[in-house]
Amino acid sequence: MKFKAMTAIAALAVSMPALAFADADDDTLVVNGEIEMITKAAAPAHLADTLDEVISGWHMRSDETQIMQADDFDNPGMIFVEQAMDDWNTVNGEKGKSCASCHGDVEESMTGVRAVYPKWNDSKETVYTMEMQINDCLTDGMGAEAWKKSGAKMARMEALISVQSRGMPMNVAIDGPAEATWELGKELYYTRTGQLDLSCASCHEENYGNHIRSDHLSQGQTNGFPVYRLKNAKLTTAHGRFKGCVRDTRAETYKPGSDEFIALELYVASRGNGLSVEAPSVRN
Repeated sequence: MKFKAMTAIAALAVSMPALAFADADDDTLVVNGEIEMITKAAAPAHLADTLDEVISGWHMRSDETQIMQADDFDNPGMIFVEQAMDDWNTVNGEKGKSCASCHGDVEESMTGVRAVYPKWNDSKETVYTMEMQINDCLTDGMGAEAWKKSGAKMARMEALISVQSRGMPMNVAIDGPAEATWELGKELYYTRTGQLDLSCASCHEENYGNHIRSDHLSQGQTNGFPVYRLKNAKLTTAHGRFKGCVRDTRAETYKPGSDEFIALELYVASRGNGLSVEAPSVRN
């Protein structure tokens, strides 16, 4: 079922004859036999000059990894979702509240939330990620301590909230007051950094589908985050992955929760508009 994608560089395509489209019959992700995912979609208008189609990273994985994501009993990321359910219902902080105290049933209150994040927060006058909103609920709403950005508790709560939107298309707004942050994210995406002189686009726009370290490069979509990475045996947040990618270019990386990574998250999320929320997805 693996999608062995086209490459933007013809020379590489010629030199790597194994690259080809997957069979149409094996090209659909349906979770638990009932939640059909949109894993390929027409590229958003702002990508019209660079991509015709946006593709989930699910297509770049091995058959075995793809199958794991198709069933919650096989998806190792769902263990952390169950742990987050305990967090959701546990009283935490000086105000004697849990997440459920304000939001009630997670399935009802969080449906659709993941699909629109990051988003502009009017009261804070800045772009908010889900991590920022979760920590606001903890500190302001519950009188509890904030969680570590991209830490284990944060990752699993993001996963729990994301599960409620699985199958829904990403629809991140980039206009209005969010536009300046989006433009910064776009600049970061295309800026070459580090000793290897690479940008995000070098791998995820120009060479997706090609092999790197015995794996296929994806388009770098974030619709599947938090991701359960088999190599790390844990959930990884978008900012955690950004940090790793920048490090891999041998550049000095930003910190999770930094203005730069918030901007980059907004931009990268907008590149995947139209793809279904998949989290927690399974990747290598």
